[in-house]
Amino acid sequence: MFDSDKHFDTDFLILGSGVAGLSFALKAAEFGKVLVVTKGAAEEGSTALAQGGVAAVQSPDDSVESHVGDTLEAGRGLAHEDVVRRIVEYGLEAARELLAVGVPLDRKPGNGDLLSLTMEGGHSHKRIIHVADATGRAIEESYIAAVAHPNITLLTNQCAIDLLTQHHLSQSHPRKDEPIRCWGAYILGEKTGIVRTVRAKVTLLATGGGGRLYQHTTNSPVSTADGVAMAYRAGATVGNLEFFQFHPTALFDPGSESCYLISESVRGEGAILRDSGGNRFMKGVDPKMELAPRDVVARAIDLHLKRTGERCVFLDLKHKGADFIRSRFPNIYNHCLSRGIDITVEWIPVVPAAHYMCGGVKVDMGARTDIENLLAAGEVAFTGMHGANRLASNSLLESLAYAHFAAESAKKILERNEAIPELPDWDDSGVFDRQEWVIIRHLREEITRLMWDYVGIVRSDDRLEAVRRLLHYLSEEVDTFYRANPVRRDIIELRNLSMTANLVVRSALSRKESRGLCYNIDHPKTKKSFEHDTEFRSSSFSSDVHLGNDSN
Repeated sequence: MFDSDKHFDTDFLILGSGVAGLSFALKAAEFGKVLVVTKGAAEEGSTALAQGGVAAVQSPDDSVESHVGDTLEAGRGLAHEDVVRRIVEYGLEAARELLAVGVPLDRKPGNGDLLSLTMEGGHSHKRIIHVADATGRAIEESYIAAVAHPNITLLTNQCAIDLLTQHHLSQSHPRKDEPIRCWGAYILGEKTGIVRTVRAKVTLLATGGGGRLYQHTTNSPVSTADGVAMAYRAGATVGNLEFFQFHPTALFDPGSESCYLISESVRGEGAILRDSGGNRFMKGVDPKMELAPRDVVARAIDLHLKRTGERCVFLDLKHKGADFIRSRFPNIYNHCLSRGIDITVEWIPVVPAAHYMCGGVKVDMGARTDIENLLAAGEVAFTGMHGANRLASNSLLESLAYAHFAAESAKKILERNEAIPELPDWDDSGVFDRQEWVIIRHLREEITRLMWDYVGIVRSDDRLEAVRRLLHYLSEEVDTFYRANPVRRDIIELRNLSMTANLVVRSALSRKESRGLCYNIDHPKTKKSFEHDTEFRSSSFSSDVHLGNDSN
């Protein structure tokens, strides 16, 4: 069906197959036809990589107020309390939803009626529901099975290029008083090379984050900030992109191309951070020591490594005993063992790595962007939940909550029964393959190195200004290559990484203080006057057609 059609119409188009996209798909399928398209395989995104679990108040010893307070504290004055409260209050429903789709959440030993709860950094109570140390994988597998639904079509190896808006109807820009409307997207079949015009009454961005902006990341290869870049080009507001979370504890493994995450729950279960001499260096940093919020721990590790010249620090879990370690963290144990490290008798070498994008495409509490008919949920969405720093395991909770809020908004949009205009086919006239694709790899490597070296855990005005100029030059190179060659996934991803890198730097330069994940040595103090979000919206439409005139 889809493979043979150059045009495809649906009620709901979902870009991305993580928990936010698939949870929304199940709800939307109750009142319309759903098309889910995703790059690569369905399970390839960040959801499947999440180890820790879902933060959701379950115990009478805990409370919504406590969870809200912990989240606001971690957010360093920028988390939106009304949003935080609404998401936290969804915790019980989130747990019920996970169980309903078959996620085998761990039960409390000796009382199978209760869910097992664990502690993670920044939390004041045990409230993380989990499936051993592979919660995300269990969630993803359960949702993929659940979306085998007559109203849902799930297609893999499909890469979104750009959103469809009024700009495609003529070369003239819409009137200033005319709202921008989204009517779907151009979708590239990665294996066929065919670009299809997919029209939809509602489009949901669930494209995940942008960890691949950085040289070292825990993220999947698909995490190339596609949703942020597409939405910005279409005229949506993006915000708080300076707050990129570096997970404190990725496995230090020089022989591996990607960074394997050592879950927050390892520290939650009692692991101790040590330097090479065995010193517990978090003692003098924060009263919560290893269970301090991630921005504090990552910055402490970064500072320690720079002071000492050491290549990594260590997590010591040996005192918990071999039986506990193997049963509670079987996947981490086996992965480390495959890399020559027996964590029952050895320390785990760890370093920080880029992990989570706290900003993104701005949405309201109904998951609506400022482009009509365009919704966003999951890591791509800037909801206000995280502020300047994400509290551990709040991300999956936010994804489930905002998928639900988005479904409520989507139903109302569908009920309006608005007609979708005819939209032009993808135009690739005038391009030809110049056989210079090695340039893409070089440009991408350069961008990720620059982001790692200049826009990492600790920043400065001089470095940010220098990287702004360098990225501007590289962006021109990317744009020239994009316009001259046939569209392919690697150039689409490079284009999106390039645009988002520039937005991250622009956001960081605009924040003249240090707050949460944005630490600047030239502005080391947190200022009351900067308790606001950084938001940007493109001044005019960027052209989404292949040979159009991009002013951004």
